Amino acid sequence: MVSIPISGKSQRPRMSIGSVLAELRGDFPDISISKIRFLETAGLVQPERTTSGYRKFSTDDLARLRYILTAQRDQYLPLKVIKEHLDMMARGLEPPLAPGEHPRAPRPADNQDLKTSTSPAVAELRMSAAELAANADLTEQQVHELVTFGIVSPRPGTDYFDGDALAVAATVRALTTFGLEPRHLRVFKTAAEREANLIEQLVAPLARQRGDGAGERAEEATVALVGLALSLHGALLRTAVRQVD
Repeated sequence: MVSIPISGKSQRPRMSIGSVLAELRGDFPDISISKIRFLETAGLVQPERTTSGYRKFSTDDLARLRYILTAQRDQYLPLKVIKEHLDMMARGLEPPLAPGEHPRAPRPADNQDLKTSTSPAVAELRMSAAELAANADLTEQQVHELVTFGIVSPRPGTDYFDGDALAVAATVRALTTFGLEPRHLRVFKTAAEREANLIEQLVAPLARQRGDGAGERAEEATVALVGLALSLHGALLRTAVRQVD
């Protein structure tokens, strides 16, 4: 199946509808300008318009058209389902393999560092509460409890949860096998917030510096400090556990 970008950002160069037709006709001989216009009317592709009213398609638009036409030809999917799949992919999810299943979220490898795990593909992930529950192997009630206790929360101004929320929820799922419940986890959240505030205080002077690259240096310092804080936290926790024993 053809993949499509999830950035939602327009990419150049722009193509006319005739150029798009030429790009697609090799794989889809029956494609026509009227078909492309129909897909636009149906809301499956939204090319920009020039001041003169001409359509200009981006490479993202072309990828969407390839996905639509491939799904119709190879899987006989109706446009309603294809549109749902496009929405899922735009939110960073993989469409379900069978009807009735939830879309699947990509999972970073266990050994990925902070910079890798906060890559655009993960950072732009957007899931509903039901999708978060399905991907973390939790019930929707458990996700509701995590939200109630402040362990996870939707992205500001939305009802969607991101890749960090999935990482937290999946870890919580593993902890529940040891008898921990969401109400027990507030201590972890409080500790993380305190550490984040400390890191913010350390990085703030870098962020306020003038000149090129100040923001990048602040971001690099944040990544380094988070990595060090995680190492320190792990070492201190192991030491504390040994002392308890």
